Amino acid sequence: MSKFIEDSKGDLFGILPNGTAIYSYELTNKNGLRLTIINYGATVTSLKLPLNKSDTIDVVLGFDNLEDYVKSFDLENAPYLGATVGRFAGRINKGRFNLNGKSYHLNTNNNSHSLHGGNIGFSQKVWEVKTVTKGENPSITLAYFSPNQEENYPGDLSVELKYTLSDENELILEYKATASEDTIVNLTHHSYFNLEGHKAVISDQEIVVNAQQFLEINDENIFTGRFLNVLNSTSDFSFPDKCPSNIDRTFVLNKEKRVAASLFSVKNNLKMVVITNQPTVHVYVGGDTADIGGKDGAQYHSLSGICFETQNFPNATNHPHFPSSILKKEEIYQHLTTYKFELS
Repeated sequence: MSKFIEDSKGDLFGILPNGTAIYSYELTNKNGLRLTIINYGATVTSLKLPLNKSDTIDVVLGFDNLEDYVKSFDLENAPYLGATVGRFAGRINKGRFNLNGKSYHLNTNNNSHSLHGGNIGFSQKVWEVKTVTKGENPSITLAYFSPNQEENYPGDLSVELKYTLSDENELILEYKATASEDTIVNLTHHSYFNLEGHKAVISDQEIVVNAQQFLEINDENIFTGRFLNVLNSTSDFSFPDKCPSNIDRTFVLNKEKRVAASLFSVKNNLKMVVITNQPTVHVYVGGDTADIGGKDGAQYHSLSGICFETQNFPNATNHPHFPSSILKKEEIYQHLTTYKFELS
């Protein structure tokens, strides 16, 4: 066992087929909010919130064991439960892009496109646990080194992700990355949230998305480069509305607001506010969790949870008018997202 694991006091979660041990780590803030992370995919496996002195709910979907996490990536539509997504979240058309006059062809894993980093993205990598802090605002920092040409991406990429559980009941994600040469980066978090517990349905929970536009996609879910208005569309969540039964949409966030979106459970008087420095939030409810056996004996379905994937514009590298996803050699990629929980 390596020294950083011993110092970090992780609990054995399972053994990968290649013999690598995976560990889990629990953070608890002063209010009793408990976060559990595993270093496989830098994945959130549970987030347990006390509603009162006697009731606690787990507000994210997950699995009981490592084997189920590993096998989930063999499904036709991998759910990416709680995982860190990279090098590039979303789809890149045909897995192709140009950078500095050179053409790159990434590994493709979604029809003929590259999705969420390719065949084996960051969600399936073993991350190094660098530090774990306890006490006030506990945190865990994980790191992953992605070598040049992994999934055919250019340049070595060094990534750090810090999860902090603040004493204000915030789950704070801070991403940093540097590259040995110019490359493209777009990282995100893929938890499925349910404010009534991971065994419940989200149908009666209300969402708000602070966006006036969303990105058009074609019939292969590839972004065309066009912006569409949410007004008078089924994608208008400017005011509280019930969670849709099916949505897979990237919203362009209002620049004047730091709050990207919110989710509210009337039943539990519980609200989650999503705050980010990223230009979009991808909202997803759908079939990737259908008929999956989850933790604690749960049987997940298409309405088990909702994702709020804060990120840069997907397929940005193929649309010059989108915000640049290029990370230059001398620059630092920085991404900050907070999921804040408020009890009424």
